Amino acid sequence: MKKYNLLIVFFILTCAPFSWSQAFQTIKGSVVDQQSEMPIIGATVELISVNPARGTVTDVDGRFSVSEVPVGRHSLRVSYLGYSPVTIPNVLVTAGKETVLNLSLEESVVQMDEVVVTGRVEKGKANNEMATISARSFNLEEVTRFSGGRNDVARLAGNFAGVSTADDSRNDIVIRGNSPTGVLWRLEGIPIPNPNHFATLGTTGGPVSALNPNLLSTSDFLTSAFPSEYGNALAGVFDIGFRSGNRDNYEFTLQLAAFSGLEAMAEGPLNKNKNSSFLVSYRHSFVELADAAGIPVGTNATPNYRDLSFKFDFANSKAGKFSLFGIGATSNIDFLGNEIDETDLFANPNEDAFADSRFGVVGLRHNIIVGENAYIRTVLSASTAQSGFQQDNIATDGGKLRVTDVNDVTNTYSLSSFFNKKYNARFTLRTGILAQYFNLNTQVDDRDNRPDLDGDGEPDWVTVRDFNGGMGLLQPFVQGQYRFSDQWSLHAYLHGQYLDFNETAALEPRLTSTGASAPIKR
Repeated sequence: MKKYNLLIVFFILTCAPFSWSQAFQTIKGSVVDQQSEMPIIGATVELISVNPARGTVTDVDGRFSVSEVPVGRHSLRVSYLGYSPVTIPNVLVTAGKETVLNLSLEESVVQMDEVVVTGRVEKGKANNEMATISARSFNLEEVTRFSGGRNDVARLAGNFAGVSTADDSRNDIVIRGNSPTGVLWRLEGIPIPNPNHFATLGTTGGPVSALNPNLLSTSDFLTSAFPSEYGNALAGVFDIGFRSGNRDNYEFTLQLAAFSGLEAMAEGPLNKNKNSSFLVSYRHSFVELADAAGIPVGTNATPNYRDLSFKFDFANSKAGKFSLFGIGATSNIDFLGNEIDETDLFANPNEDAFADSRFGVVGLRHNIIVGENAYIRTVLSASTAQSGFQQDNIATDGGKLRVTDVNDVTNTYSLSSFFNKKYNARFTLRTGILAQYFNLNTQVDDRDNRPDLDGDGEPDWVTVRDFNGGMGLLQPFVQGQYRFSDQWSLHAYLHGQYLDFNETAALEPRLTSTGASAPIKR
């Protein structure tokens, strides 16, 4: 009993990041035009949650910094002449780490003669300006704050309207009655495989997420009315982005939590000029460490998992701006029949089962400004998703017979590129293409409860699935936004697909319109 009490105290003391407390911290970040992503010079950033209010203005790179901010939750107001002001509430400022915000303003399309005072709250608005309805953003603070989130963005989404989860054992989500397999995961603008530990072929969820929320920037979650760049999604979209490391100071984080495990993270500038940065994080399963230390964890089958995430941002130059990002994750668990209780819900005492999975993504992202209010973004990536499962039946005499053998490997190579042009305050156009090549090697052999037709005394093997091949998928798209006013906009999309495996093509038009009540004039 004393061991369990010590374990509880250990959790309480270590579930929050270790930090050396101080009374004040810094809020910094950048402000850009929402449509063109060009930096806004001279935008006013006000800290309105302190008395008296104070703030700063952005520099030539659109960056700002507000120092000596008391720890706690604060509200910021960002404004610039000719743009609609926004208020960012509940900005969490902690003692051990600087708060970095990447903000955007939308240019106003109406010239007004009178002063209009509004209280717009933009915290939940999607980052992608082409995503208008059934879309909302989320950030690190929300992932860690929501009840039952377990530092997992998929479990966070279960709190949103129209989204449900099956149970607590996995993070698969059902969006408006659609299958979880129709969920699209994207990282830094490129589709990625299932980013979960213990993932299997064809799934989009798992027991433990391999996405580290401490690396997330403000990201988007969409449940319908997808812009055409999300062409291959049926149920929903997680559009995840990694934040950049601290350009000015080196920061180190060490924390421990039940699900995300033991984590060590480092970030800081890459060079003396402080115009490049790095961010690296490694996480290791807590239950694996506890089991190795002899601490009881309440299960005989110990889930072992670990992941490494990183992002390197390089300085902007005439050739553009480059970012290198990636995730690597491995997991395995062994269910041994002679160590499993008969009442165990997840395993059979008459079987030995071994499950493992591996997941990896590495990508290079390039941004370059071309002309006025236009840019080209290109992402090149390679990813792999591997899973295996073996089952041995245990005979009454203690002998074992391998009856199931599953090995699945999917390697994907992707190239995404689009051109984004803001022609004026009303009209923005984006056109691009996503090219992917999938190489799939899947083999499933089974002889559980199979007949013995060859008379060798053992059930015969049956090949359930055997495929080794590749296929290419092309997805061109074009999408435009026209704003009739600050409250009313029209979005037109066109998405195409061509699959060379069966030489089929499809063309899909989409159209959405949004509107809102006019602001109150005072």
